[in-house]
Amino acid sequence: MKNSGGFFGAFWFAGWLFTIGYANLVWWKIILGIVVWPFYLGDAVLQIQL
Repeated sequence: MKNSGGFFGAFWFAGWLFTIGYANLVWWKIILGIVVWPFYLGDAVLQIQL
């Protein structure tokens, strides 16, 4: 059995860092974004389309 946890962790960390920069989050949303960064990224993208 192969362990793919390293790749998933790196992907999650990269997504979190990208979201911080792209969505210009305040400090408490950055901390919350560790868990829910896809929500903040989607919210930022939706605001561009409107």
